[in-house]
Amino acid sequence: MLDLSGKVALVTGASSGLGRHFAQVLARAGASVVVAARRAPLLEALVATISGTGGRAAPLVLDVSSTAEAIESGVAQAVQCFGHLDILINNSGVTVSKPVLDQTSLDWDTVINTNLRGAFFMSQSVARYLRAAGRGGCIVNVASILGLRQAGMVAPYAASKAALIQLTKTMALELARYSIRVNALAPGYIASDLNSAFFETDAGQALIRRIPQRHLGEPSDLDGALLLLCSDASRYMTGSVITVDGGHVVSTL
Repeated sequence: MLDLSGKVALVTGASSGLGRHFAQVLARAGASVVVAARRAPLLEALVATISGTGGRAAPLVLDVSSTAEAIESGVAQAVQCFGHLDILINNSGVTVSKPVLDQTSLDWDTVINTNLRGAFFMSQSVARYLRAAGRGGCIVNVASILGLRQAGMVAPYAASKAALIQLTKTMALELARYSIRVNALAPGYIASDLNSAFFETDAGQALIRRIPQRHLGEPSDLDGALLLLCSDASRYMTGSVITVDGGHVVSTL
């Protein structure tokens, strides 16, 4: 039921981090993958990696914080890559780490335009295509446990992810009649090259101790939930939010 053969997936923010990982997971499951991001050389390298292991992938240079018209054009290009589209992974995300009193209007706009506005217009454009094609499909919004809990220094990011979770539910309600499922994946703290230095500090180690399982997640810990939400195994799920966080959101005060 987790087989994605014959499906076409569009993954945003695919040039690095979780987006790059998700694209490879979907390709291994049999999907043809359109990898979208701003950095063309990194996309080309990812396409070569996927192709080198027998998968099918195509690059799409796209900035999800751009205009709705540019996003609609990008989705049209994604459809042309493999002839149709079935799955959207809204993975693009940025953050600015500053105290609330130091966040600027530019900081706010940068985070909200990518994490929330971009996800909305990507979803809208893909949903319009899926409705017109009459084929149904699924949208997976990559949220965060910071959309469910609080942390300092990341107010715009937390607000964007909380709004993305609510957007997931409202779009699920409206799009169900078109056989379009909309769900969210909410990761906890996942080990990466970007955060490894922080988690070696005393503050980072203290944070890890507050996770009930007492360790960070690995990108592969998200694979099961991702494939569930993208496949027919979740055909009766929409408006759901799956947390993968080592129990962090249920930890004690």
